Amino acid sequence: MEKAVLITIGDEILSGNTIDTNSNFIASELKNIGIKVSQIFTISDEIETIKNTLAIAFELGDLIITTGGLGPTRDDKTKKALAEFFDDEIALDEVTFNHLKVYMERRGRQDILERNKEQAFVPTKSVVFQNHYGTAPCMMMEQNGKLCYSLPGVPYEVKPLIKDQIVPYLQEKFNLNYIHSRIVSVVGIPESILADTIENWELALPENIALSYLPVGTRVKLRLTASGDNEDLLKQQTEEEIQKLLPFIKDHVIATSEDKIENILAEMLTDRKLTISTAESCTGGGLAKMITSVSGSSRYFLGGVVAYATEKKVKILNVSQETIDQYTVVSEEVAQEMAEGVQKLFDSHISLSTTGVAGPGKGEDGKEVGTVFYTIRINDQEVTSKLYMPHLERVDFMDFVSQKIIQDVVSLLVNS
Repeated sequence: MEKAVLITIGDEILSGNTIDTNSNFIASELKNIGIKVSQIFTISDEIETIKNTLAIAFELGDLIITTGGLGPTRDDKTKKALAEFFDDEIALDEVTFNHLKVYMERRGRQDILERNKEQAFVPTKSVVFQNHYGTAPCMMMEQNGKLCYSLPGVPYEVKPLIKDQIVPYLQEKFNLNYIHSRIVSVVGIPESILADTIENWELALPENIALSYLPVGTRVKLRLTASGDNEDLLKQQTEEEIQKLLPFIKDHVIATSEDKIENILAEMLTDRKLTISTAESCTGGGLAKMITSVSGSSRYFLGGVVAYATEKKVKILNVSQETIDQYTVVSEEVAQEMAEGVQKLFDSHISLSTTGVAGPGKGEDGKEVGTVFYTIRINDQEVTSKLYMPHLERVDFMDFVSQKIIQDVVSLLVNS
């Protein structure tokens, strides 16, 4: 088994009202066991559309996974499409119905069991994987050695079905290779120069190790992916290649194991026994959210202030009204005073501040949308920077700025 095709079923995805997070998750989980997703389809909940897409999917891949379109009503089109495509019929599956009864009883919802009974009707040729977090089961069909799974669309139901049942089944049935990945995070060097710098090392990589360049803000993630039948050997082999790489770029490497920048920051703060605080305006708490998304962040994150209103910057963070009057609220000087104020407020080693205009309208002082000043203060040393990104929408702007600041903190700590 080499290639998979994913099919997302539902008008709510096509309309843009719901984001398809399932495909990203499933593709990542399949990649970890050596199965590459070759195509992803998003289609409407219509019988002929589903059947036509299944036909194309079976031409393109060895494994087909559909999500969505499995409802509790008699007009469930996905199951009908599956039955017609596989020349099958739909009938009550007693095991699935008993599972559904127990599921409903545990939640005190026996009153709607009859309404949900339709979900225990499945194609007779299917193998059922019971859903422990919802009412719609997962059905597996096989044709000419190729497998088709049909899953519900709710992400918190999809994830355990994939991780706990489907992936282990595929690994056992097809004796798949192990996949081991490591990320080396690099800052302070453009991707093109980085590629030239490590060219000789890259060309000498073993055939079973692939290298990918993944730019994220001002960081470049070098992902090494090794495949083989011995997991311990893959880990050893990958580590050896990373050790060969480090001499080429040692001054630019910020991590060789963690992927997310907030996890890298967590390691550095914990190792150095440093604390951090935030004073935010235009990022609306985005910095604090990123930092506290890591388990154990209470060891180093002391607190944060979202001082959105100008008067709160003065009252809570002790920003001078004279500074605001002279330089405006979106300025280098205000960012610096915000950082100093929150550092004193929480008595932290490091403080971060943001002041800017996320949009869609101009700031109260006339600053253009996409303008932001931010200060990183480490003890009594501070660095203030300006960004101007008018092309980003409000939420994207807030996310990008938060990511960029955390990356800058990590870079400063590496070089301190």
